[in-house]
Amino acid sequence: MTEVTPLDSKWIAANPAPVHGSGTTKNSRGRVLAIGGAARVPGALRLTGEAALRAGAGKLQIATIASAALPIGILVPEAGIIALPEDEAGEIAADCAAMLAKPLGSCDAAVVGPGISDNDVAERVARCVLTRAADDAAIVVDAAAIGGLARCRAEIARFAGRLVITPHHGEMAALTGESAEAIGDDPERFAREVASAYGIIVVLKADDTLVATPDGAMLHYLGGGIGLATGGSGDVLAGAIAGLLSRGAAPVVAAGWGVWLHGHGGRRVAAARGPIGFLARELPDEFPRLLPQ
Repeated sequence: MTEVTPLDSKWIAANPAPVHGSGTTKNSRGRVLAIGGAARVPGALRLTGEAALRAGAGKLQIATIASAALPIGILVPEAGIIALPEDEAGEIAADCAAMLAKPLGSCDAAVVGPGISDNDVAERVARCVLTRAADDAAIVVDAAAIGGLARCRAEIARFAGRLVITPHHGEMAALTGESAEAIGDDPERFAREVASAYGIIVVLKADDTLVATPDGAMLHYLGGGIGLATGGSGDVLAGAIAGLLSRGAAPVVAAGWGVWLHGHGGRRVAAARGPIGFLARELPDEFPRLLPQ
């Protein structure tokens, strides 16, 4: 079994995040497309998008249901907004693909899943991303979109080594067909097996977080505190990883740094506000203070 490497300050120093020099433009800083949301969770992509920008991405587009598009655009004025067709249940409608084709072809990193409530919709949108994103794009799949990847293996193959998933134990159970309890009993094994079988980076979230790569390497982050167990926290993590990917970070570096920023951001907010009761939207504000200059 390959040794587990601590995801700590030593690893962070040895695996630096990208640093952009003079002449950098917002395009060369990286372009992120965030896709998701539903009437039930209309604000999730605000968290994801702001996290991507706070992690250093230069441009952000948010694609969400039409009824949420304008409010999200006002909340995140730095983002371009794509108002997607919406079905009667308040989910992204089936005819969204045409509107996503151009932005998917021009982004450096796409993140799909935050805020989508319906598993079938999440799978359909994830498949759209995997079939229409540019060949050199990096992909982050989060939340309900993770479970459907078992039926998208042919599409995933095009992004071997450049696709990151961010499941908690329940979402990993949906992907593997195992129970969440089984995942919790042996998270290292499941993270490694899925990473190897799909050729992807697995960020398996819990009190401690594991980052597994297709070649069997594994990072272990000891956790940022109980305060991170709050609604929207995972949406922030997905956005942070996407932002780092868009800037050109290698997928394992983006995943490791995203986990570290998320956890250390939580520790900083907890020190200022208290260990529990802070909000997920407070985390991204800490990222610029933790990133290299």
